[in-house]
Amino acid sequence: MNILVLSRNPALYSTQSIVDAARRRGHYVRVIDHMYCDLVLDKGKLEVYYENERIEGYHAVIPRIGNAATSYGAAVVRQFELMGLFSTLNHEALLRARNKISSLQFLAAHGIGVPKTVISNNPYTIEDSIDLTGSMPMVIKLENGTHGIGVILADKKRSAEAIIETFQKMKQRVLLQEFIEEAKGADIRVLIVDDKITGIMQRQAKEGEFRSNLHRGGTSFVVRLSEEEAFAAKKAARLMGLKVCGVDMLRSKKGPLILEVNASPGLEGIETTTKIDIAGKIIQFCERNAVKT
Repeated sequence: MNILVLSRNPALYSTQSIVDAARRRGHYVRVIDHMYCDLVLDKGKLEVYYENERIEGYHAVIPRIGNAATSYGAAVVRQFELMGLFSTLNHEALLRARNKISSLQFLAAHGIGVPKTVISNNPYTIEDSIDLTGSMPMVIKLENGTHGIGVILADKKRSAEAIIETFQKMKQRVLLQEFIEEAKGADIRVLIVDDKITGIMQRQAKEGEFRSNLHRGGTSFVVRLSEEEAFAAKKAARLMGLKVCGVDMLRSKKGPLILEVNASPGLEGIETTTKIDIAGKIIQFCERNAVKT
């Protein structure tokens, strides 16, 4: 089978892990930068060119689309889908998951537990929005933040007001969320491939920090999920239309709370922690679904 990987950097751990897994299973694999793909549209005919070469003869595409490349990356994925290639990531699901506001709206509306969240675009109701969120401290998140960047814990109402005002003046939309104290600076990442849980790790924030991201110095270890947590993770992935994703959740007194469903989860942390070949599971997913010609 011929597999195409869309990635801005072939040297990244996740990209290289997928390439290695494909080659171990005897497949031809090529990495191209989706931001440099040219899309050609004609009546009844769609083509993709990369560095003046027409891309053809592939059976599956594995998109690794970063936040900064979401819009054009989704267009490239859509083009390949319409050309008949199997994709591990649907372009509509990518766009849905990348919008933090719409994804939380969608999950909450379908009965998935999420941290209580308040979103406002009105600079004159900041105090009311804080009150609606609940007691202090509270978490303030930039709509487009990633890897823990743009996530702030406000201890006092006055501090929260100042932070929100600053972001609004910078034309940045924020989400206000309740702080789950009982989580104790930890969250759980559940890696799902083809509706199956393939890897689970708990990420623990370093001392003095509440963000558990490994990029922020957090540590990780293997944990087991309760039936309720496993059900919530798989339901969230199905609702978002994602076959390969990372579901981030908090353990709370109210039960599991979904923070995010990541459409292009990093593999380094989960593979290193669990010692599970997640990339190999993704390749097997392609093998089961790609149409070989």
